[in-house]
This record gives sequence, structure tokens and C-alpha cells, in this order.
Amino acid sequence: MANIKRIEGKTGVSFQITVTQGRDISGKQVRHYRTWKPEGKMTERQMQKAVERAAADFEREIEQGYQTDNRQTFSSYARYVIALKRSAGIKERTLSHYEYLLSRCDQAIGHLRLCDIRPQHLNLFYQNLQEEGVRSGKSRATAKLDLGAYLKKAGVTRDALASRAGVSPTTITTACRKEPIMEAKADQISAALGRKTKDLFSIEQDKTPLSAKTVAEYHRFIHTVMQQAEDELLIPYNPAAKASAPKVGKTKPDFYEPDTVAAILDAAEQEPIKWETMLHLFLITGRRREDICGLKWEKIDFENHIVCIDTSLLYLPKLGIYESTTKTENTTFLPLPEETMQLLREYRAWYNELRLKNGDRWQDSGFLFVKNNGAPIHPDSFAGWLRKFTKRHNLPHLHPHGFRHTNASMLIGNGVDVVTVANRLGHADVSTTLDIYSHAINEAKAKASETLADVMLRRKKA
Repeated sequence: MANIKRIEGKTGVSFQITVTQGRDISGKQVRHYRTWKPEGKMTERQMQKAVERAAADFEREIEQGYQTDNRQTFSSYARYVIALKRSAGIKERTLSHYEYLLSRCDQAIGHLRLCDIRPQHLNLFYQNLQEEGVRSGKSRATAKLDLGAYLKKAGVTRDALASRAGVSPTTITTACRKEPIMEAKADQISAALGRKTKDLFSIEQDKTPLSAKTVAEYHRFIHTVMQQAEDELLIPYNPAAKASAPKVGKTKPDFYEPDTVAAILDAAEQEPIKWETMLHLFLITGRRREDICGLKWEKIDFENHIVCIDTSLLYLPKLGIYESTTKTENTTFLPLPEETMQLLREYRAWYNELRLKNGDRWQDSGFLFVKNNGAPIHPDSFAGWLRKFTKRHNLPHLHPHGFRHTNASMLIGNGVDVVTVANRLGHADVSTTLDIYSHAINEAKAKASETLADVMLRRKKA
């Protein structure tokens, strides 16, 4: 039975609850402690009943195996969980994102002990993230000068600067367009060019609140950490499961109409064959950017018109460009039409010529889409080319992921079953496809109803 000791001090009355739980290997009694303080004004009788309930709850937790006197803070335990996930083989990109989220969590709840964290702490944190000015210390930098012209005059390519500064080519392209980038990135770019940040960039404090989608990402991360603590019996329940995460509004995925797709394909025929082939595969396969960049020649069966997709090409500042499994770790075999195979044959001929021209300088990476020396392209390269491509041909704004949505919407709209669509897209679960493409599914259902009406109900009128 729990022992309750009353303590009277300068700050008022508190109670120390002690639960004894057997002996350790040295024969010493194992004791667990908890301090309980009355909330608000309570009579002696109310206080006694409340502390007895608290003692009974504490004793029950100990009997069930919970180590509620654990002194680990959220900050230290979260780092343990990240290390645990890394040893379990969780993807490095996911872990890198966890580390990014943890930096802000540290400021708000990092100091709290796991056993002290309550849903209210998390709700207040989520509210704070949605307030203006929450991006404390997060400033945006915009180039003062024509950075593209500056680099050209200095004889520095954008890719070379990206590599030297430790940022992605997309960041360099964004800065060259005089669009804002993170101040830290501007510092890295300036240092790589041997200039002071204030000489190249103007700095402005970013006061915008975080979006509901971003706050939801913090919630999911905290939920993951606290769920591990619950699973390891360090806490009796996961407070994140009882917190109120912001609701993320459902957005209709952007996709391109058939006329737009036709215009895109016509314009692509005027481009270098590498980019034409890449864009063609985005549209025909509907795969993610990293999957297209991760395609290898050895995975294409020219005889049977099939491509095997089981590799992704990714980028992280601390790792550079690296190879990984696909997002869902699934292997997909996609049949390709003859038109696609013919384009791939033409591209392979061009590729082989490029390889011969480079001779000993050629890096035989095996990837379809490479730099002029055979090294794999940066996963952001296609987005940069696509932006210029749309301007050259006066096309609407295009995004790589829009091709994926277009592929799925067209398949569903033309009666292809959702299971097949999910498999082609590389979704781990059909429910993901149903959720994202509900608009296309509903339109297909309406089309089916009209078809049925034409066949069964409107025939008499004709």
C-alpha cells in the first residue's frame, strides 16, 4: 500500500507519495516517489480524499509497470527515439525531418519530463505555432542584385555554387529569381562566394504563422515520441493522442486537362531529348520525382516493354545525393506503351554517344538521367528545367507532382480500377488513392450513372 507523508512548507501544503515495489538484485527495497499538491482551495477532508485517490492511481501505475518517476525529458527521449528509428531502418529523409521538428519542440516542451507532459501543454504549443511572429529568428533573404548575372561574370555555375555552399540547386535558382530564401541559406551562399550576406541579400523578418499542415507534422512527431514512451511503459498514456491537433483542410490535387497535356508533349519535342524523355516518363508512369530520377537502364526490359521501379534518388544537405528504396519500399513493374519504348531507344542512342565522347571522364552510375559526365542528376534539376520550359513555350504553371495527379485522374476517369491505379502510383494502401483522388472517383461514378441512364432509361425517348 502507498505511504502518504504530509509536508508543510513556505509555499503551502504538499504530499509525498511513496510506493514500495519489492527488492532489487542487491536486496535493497525499490521505492517510487511522487509529489502531489492540492489544486485551488480544498478542505482538509477534500484534500485527504484527493491525495488518497492520487496515491491509489500511482500505486496502480507502478503495478502495471509504468516508471512514472522517470526523469527523462522530452528532448533527451526524442533523440533516443530518433536513434532507435534509425537503427530500425527508417528512411534518412524522415529522420532528418524529425530532427528539424525537434529543434522547435525543444524550445517549447523539450525541458519537460515525459511524465509531466499533458494534452494541455501540447494544445498550447500548437496554438503558439499558429500565431504571427512564431518564426522567431527565422528571417527571409532576397537577393539585392542579379545573382544569375553575378555568377556568370564570376564563372561559377549554379550547380557548382550549390555544391560549394551545401544547398540544393533549387535554392540557388530561387535566389537568382529574387525570391526569398532562408537567411541561413543566404549565409551559406554568401560564404561560398566570399562575400558578406548583407552585401548580396536584404533580410526581412518572417512573421507569418505556420500552416495547419505544418503544425500537424509537429503533432505527428510528438505523437510518435510519446507513443514510444507509452510502449516502453514510461508513461501511462500518450498525451498526444488526447491533444487537439489542427484540422488540415483537404485540397483538390492539381492536374492538367487533356488539351494542356497535348500542348506539353508537343512542346517537349522541341527540347533536348534528355528532358523530353524525363517529362514523358513523368506523364506516362505517374511516379514521384525521386522515382523517375532513380530509374536505371538495367531496370528497363526493352523486349517486354516493362520498367521496374524500386529505387529512389534523394538529396539531403548532410548526405548529398544518395540512393534509397522507394517511399513505400515497394517494387512496381509497369508496362510501357510502344511510343514510350521508341523514345527510350532514341534516348539510349544519345546517351551512349555522350558516354563515348566523355571517355575516361565518364562516371558509370547506371542511372537514366545523368549530368554530362555520367553522374546522377540532382533530384531538383527537373523542377528548375520545367520552370524555364513553361516560360519558353508560354504554358501554364507546371509542377512535377501535377503530372502524377494528371496520370491518376486520367486513369480513373477512363475506368481503370483504383487497385490498379494505386499499384501504378506506388501507394502502399488503396485508401491513400481513394482519399487523394476522391474527386476523380466521384466524377467517374457520375459518368457511370449517366452511361447507365443512357442505356436503360433514355432509350425509349430516342
